[in-house]
Amino acid sequence: MTAAREGTRRPTGRPPLTEERKAEIRLEIARAAVDLFVTQGVAATTGEQIGAAVGVSARTVWRYFPTKESCVRPLFSAGIDVIADCLRQWRPGEPLDRVIGREFAVEGNLAAVPDRSTVGALVRLTRTEPGLRAIWLQTYDEAEPAFARALAERAGLPADDLRPAIQAAMFNAALRAAVEYHAWHTTDAGPAPEATQAELMATLRSAMEVVAQGVA
Repeated sequence: MTAAREGTRRPTGRPPLTEERKAEIRLEIARAAVDLFVTQGVAATTGEQIGAAVGVSARTVWRYFPTKESCVRPLFSAGIDVIADCLRQWRPGEPLDRVIGREFAVEGNLAAVPDRSTVGALVRLTRTEPGLRAIWLQTYDEAEPAFARALAERAGLPADDLRPAIQAAMFNAALRAAVEYHAWHTTDAGPAPEATQAELMATLRSAMEVVAQGVA
């Protein structure tokens, strides 16, 4: 009788987190980290403070991220998949900034991208915080192969073809330069979100035009 009962005993404890929930927690930690970084600086921020802002322990923070600077990675990398999809759907003769603007206007895609003012504040911190700067640059380094694959698929070329690799490098550098330029020329007390979006797209458009012109 005891054996039968043991055989039907239900497992105890919390059910494992889904990948979707894990991604949500990572983003929550990232947002809390950048808020603390902006208000009190990176050096003064601890893992305990980041965890408390989210309602988790410091151990949970370190389970998701190896360092406090790396906590912001989800904010930097959000949108890479959306941009890669933009490159795949980019039709010949169509302005690339129009494709990007259209994709980010889709509700499901926009939900995956953090608030631009938050990212802007974070990008501005990369000017003075070497640890954050390293994460910022590493994110773009990891994004470049994804962009190259998208451009190769768009052109019907092999994934390891040199042309999409060079195009991806040019696009990646222009994208980073445009985002940095916009962030460094915008303050937290800047224009309304709609105006900020328009200014960012204008900066991206200018960057894409420079890429299209090439080096004279």
